[in-house]
Amino acid sequence: MTADDGHDGVQYLAGSPVRVAMLRALRSEPRRPASLTAAVDATRTTIQRILSGFRERDWVVKRGAAYHVTPTGKRVHDAYEELLDEVELADRYGQFAADLERVGADFPPSALDTGELTVAADRNPLAAVDRLTELLREGSGSEIRAVSPVVIQQFNNAAAEALDAGAEVELVIDRDVVEESIAEFGPATDRALHDDGATVYVSPEPIEYGVFRYDDLACVTAYDSRNNPRCVLESTDSGVVDWVDDKFESFVAEAQCLSGVVENT
Repeated sequence: MTADDGHDGVQYLAGSPVRVAMLRALRSEPRRPASLTAAVDATRTTIQRILSGFRERDWVVKRGAAYHVTPTGKRVHDAYEELLDEVELADRYGQFAADLERVGADFPPSALDTGELTVAADRNPLAAVDRLTELLREGSGSEIRAVSPVVIQQFNNAAAEALDAGAEVELVIDRDVVEESIAEFGPATDRALHDDGATVYVSPEPIEYGVFRYDDLACVTAYDSRNNPRCVLESTDSGVVDWVDDKFESFVAEAQCLSGVVENT
């Protein structure tokens, strides 16, 4: 069998929803043609034609009056269902994965479907910002660690509430936003400098994605080319938690304390 033969088989199965439905029904249990007609809502002629195609490919055999899926047919069915799952996963997480790949974040592919995803959309362009703000507030009283390429008033207000509730906040921000933060958010900057519960670092390199961590929850934020938060993945999966912890430590290792940067600004 050549690669083209395999492609022809995939093309044959994928070319008709009825074929997929029939193989799925037969994978569940052996069936007679009349039973298949009712199960997949197709004419008897169509059923017989597809059964013939399945038999030509050794996906099913006829035993008595019923058709049974062969071990090969089961593998084809299962592999096709896995492919459908992967395509559905790509539709759901594609934007998030593409934004992270664009900036070389090296997010583990196996962790893509491990948590909840919030996506900014035309009908709700602030969905990611709002979710990050909620997470900051939910972290009140905990140890919060975060990396962010942007500083906005919503985040500052939520961080202040978390500090008021006893949280300890470690934050790494982008050097390019320090001057803007000092000019526009003076009180927040002062608190970052003088509150014992807050430790702010400044990254010497541009930050192109965000991470957030408290308790057993880890979050990753993908930003668009204009630095707008676009997707937030939140997960308790150990793979995501470990990745976020490693990334946070690597950012901190290269960063400078805010106080030193302010003195030189």
